[in-house]
Amino acid sequence: MGLMSAARLAALSTALVALQAVAEGEGVPYRPTPGADGVQRVDIVGGSYHFKPKRIAVKVGQPVEVSVRMDSGIVPHRFVLEGPGGKRIADFSLGDAPQKVTFTPAVAGRYAFYCPNRLLFFKSHRERGMAGELDAEE
Repeated sequence: MGLMSAARLAALSTALVALQAVAEGEGVPYRPTPGADGVQRVDIVGGSYHFKPKRIAVKVGQPVEVSVRMDSGIVPHRFVLEGPGGKRIADFSLGDAPQKVTFTPAVAGRYAFYCPNRLLFFKSHRERGMAGELDAEE
């Protein structure tokens, strides 16, 4: 196999996949530091069937401000945020200018965010991976 053995190549491939997963937000969740005003601020970029960061963890009972903008591209996207139990908190189209939603999670639980757009009979953007999680923790 030359300079690189099969074992080294396999180890390198595994490490690269792990690094990519962390970079894409599938590893450790992003935890915003509250500002002087106590607000936990999160900037999300969406586009090409992704949201970054994909996983976010916030504290229950502290206000959260989510700012979302679209990455470059021509495919239209939306941002929907649902609380535990599916209650819709936000639903807006993404553009170059950031749009914000502010809320205070009252209970611990998982909040889902995603793009519901779909073209004809193709998979929805959510089904193609344009989704993420915001966990409200004690």
